[in-house]
Amino acid sequence: MHHLLSRAVWDADGVRDDVREYVVEHLHDEAAVLVVDETGDVKKGTRTVGVQRQYTGTAGRIENSQAAVYPVYAGMRGHAAVDRELHIPRSWTCDPDRCRAAGLGEDTAFATKPDLARTMIERFLDAGHHVGWVTGDEVYGGNPKLRTALQERGIGYVLAVACSAEVPTGAGKFRADALAAKVPKRAWQKLSAGRGAKGQRFYDWAVIDLAEPAPGRHQLLIRRNRSTGELAHYRCHSTTPASLATLVRVAGSRWRVEETFQSEKGLAGLDEHQVRRYPSWARWVTLAMPAHAFLAVVRADEHAHRPTPDDLIPLSCNEICRLFIALVVRPVRDAAHRLAWSDWRRRHQARSRTSHYRRQAASQT
Repeated sequence: MHHLLSRAVWDADGVRDDVREYVVEHLHDEAAVLVVDETGDVKKGTRTVGVQRQYTGTAGRIENSQAAVYPVYAGMRGHAAVDRELHIPRSWTCDPDRCRAAGLGEDTAFATKPDLARTMIERFLDAGHHVGWVTGDEVYGGNPKLRTALQERGIGYVLAVACSAEVPTGAGKFRADALAAKVPKRAWQKLSAGRGAKGQRFYDWAVIDLAEPAPGRHQLLIRRNRSTGELAHYRCHSTTPASLATLVRVAGSRWRVEETFQSEKGLAGLDEHQVRRYPSWARWVTLAMPAHAFLAVVRADEHAHRPTPDDLIPLSCNEICRLFIALVVRPVRDAAHRLAWSDWRRRHQARSRTSHYRRQAASQT
């Protein structure tokens, strides 16, 4: 494995491009959304490339860690990462000797996470692929350069912004939370942001038109939690008028990236690399990406071509991984027993899901 990651001759960027083509070909969706986000890996010491003390959502606090940005192609058939870039902090780029020892090029320059996201989105588009929308959290929504770059490429976006973000209106600039406080009760609509692990994710939504001089339609989308009243705000842009339901669908797609990270780490070992140099890191995560993409594509094909009985939940990436290991990687003689055990587990999960949906429906009536 160390030979494969550090000494063997192969092109990690070429494999990355092959993964992108594979994902788009098999999970193609005209309404697909490109979701950008970062994930961190907690590390010890100071020699692992890109490591420093910084906040990471993986630990939920400031830790010694490295962070990488990924765009996830999310459509109706499934979702998978199509690119990767490691975030190299200023503490590294201002120390050429440290960068050289970690396998980084001498021309390595500091780039923010939105800069890395913009680079990968442009790489995706320059490869001849099309996507109508991009979404991400406040790190990306608060970056004017990223928003401008998307507008110039004619790409719509629904990007989260802080409550303190100032947005332009016909009466001047206002904070996002100040505008949200002025929304009348009749303007709020109950819509689902998509199905989650516990059923439909219903929120109250409202949208306000903005007076942005740039071409296209600019809006502020506001989400309100129906239980706590907590608000979230999104800057939106579209080349043609988009309905509230469309903006809500795009905003709800952002959870796909969390599902992708969870699957890539739990099933494909994305965060299990024990390497220090950048070339080895790039090769490891590039190999984890097609492993997860394979599971996502098999899941999509199974759902499309093999109807699921009512008393079973559809095959998940986790279940496909278990069956693949039991029947292909480590074949066993009692394959029928393995398949029967898989059916029992899915049937039990289907009963649990049905019971939860009934309780959820009863609580909302």
